[in-house]
Amino acid sequence: MNFAAVLTKEYLLNFDGRTNRAQFWAFFLIYLAGSIVAGIVDGVLGTNGMLGLVFALAALYPSICVSIKRWHDRDKSGWWVLVSLIPVIGWIWAFVETGCLRGTEGGNRFGPDPLASA
Repeated sequence: MNFAAVLTKEYLLNFDGRTNRAQFWAFFLIYLAGSIVAGIVDGVLGTNGMLGLVFALAALYPSICVSIKRWHDRDKSGWWVLVSLIPVIGWIWAFVETGCLRGTEGGNRFGPDPLASA
């Protein structure tokens, strides 16, 4: 997995296209690592979580973009990201759909299969 491909402006800042599970999980592993580093630095500096908050707010838009692309890979509208707002059931549903299930084979209305070019 090429982590550099996940960190491009085109990938992180638009809703167009599709992303496969590997890219989706790579993004969230990078996000998790950033959150951990922000938490450690917050603890060392004694900033009471302010750095973590700034990091979370800065990563909010890219997280939404990547999630929408993952829903697109499942051949569903990006509006499905809102299912995550349903407590517990929505989180489980979103996790299974975006994190566990394979995307649509071949092209769909959101673009070509990201695995076909891999």
